Amino acid sequence: MTFEVKFEADSNDITEHPRDDKPRPYLCMVCDKRFISRNYWRSHLNVHTDKYQCAECGKCCSSTPVLTRHKLTHSGEKPYVCTVCGKRFSHLGHFIVHGRIHSGERPYKCSKCDKTFTGSQKLNVHMRVHTGAKPHKCSLCNKCFSQSSSLQAHKRSMHSDQRPYDCDHCGKTFKNRKVLKSHVRVHTGAKPYSCRHCSECFTWPVQLQTHLLKSHNDGNWFICYICGKKFTQSPHLKKHVLYHHADLKPYVCSECPRSFGKATELKLHYPKVHLNAKCFCCGACRKFYKRKYNVVRHFNSCPAIIPLR
Repeated sequence: MTFEVKFEADSNDITEHPRDDKPRPYLCMVCDKRFISRNYWRSHLNVHTDKYQCAECGKCCSSTPVLTRHKLTHSGEKPYVCTVCGKRFSHLGHFIVHGRIHSGERPYKCSKCDKTFTGSQKLNVHMRVHTGAKPHKCSLCNKCFSQSSSLQAHKRSMHSDQRPYDCDHCGKTFKNRKVLKSHVRVHTGAKPYSCRHCSECFTWPVQLQTHLLKSHNDGNWFICYICGKKFTQSPHLKKHVLYHHADLKPYVCSECPRSFGKATELKLHYPKVHLNAKCFCCGACRKFYKRKYNVVRHFNSCPAIIPLR
């Protein structure tokens, strides 16, 4: 396979990196990735060849050191150990980024909102919040995601019966690593969520949220707009309204006796009925109607579409 390098001398055409604003004029013609220098670009080209290919999984790397680090994922070897929490890592870079969790160092700063991060990859992913970029597309339903991990989780959840995460304690399987991590607490009794006001600790974040509200009045209650009853969780409020206020319609029109269960329903009712607003339009002749069923009835005999039959 042969490769080309595209050097763009015009500064207006140079793509800026979202993190450091350095021009990246060297473009890989295979995957459109850009690089600061020719050396980085030449090294990258190796990932499109079998020069540094893993014998275990076939992945192609850019250099011998990168391939060596990659092989650790197959051997399970994790030579880098955090002296604070004991967590082990196979890659030095991951170990360094993890250490910043304990030191509080966050050297990567967003130029849009000043939010800071422990690693450059996390900043790159965060920048998609501002750009709206969703580069990871599902090949089965065309849904797009900002992170590759979100795409993989989506595929397992929506398009596969695969459950690759096993509980070491009971053998139960899960589609998502996060759900497995949460489940393991049932066996270990771990309570990682601690109250900032007292010494209480909890297994689940919702338990901490409830404790903060009830014991310290810290947080936002979910209040029933009909009777004023307070709840710590939104699902509890919705269930309450469904069971106790299903027949109540507290939003009364000021122009007529009609009442509604939701404020949005009243908001739609008023202009359509009392302001003579015609919100529904026939797409063929552009005639407007006050009610949707009138448009449907009109459409069946619309003069603008009869000749097309």
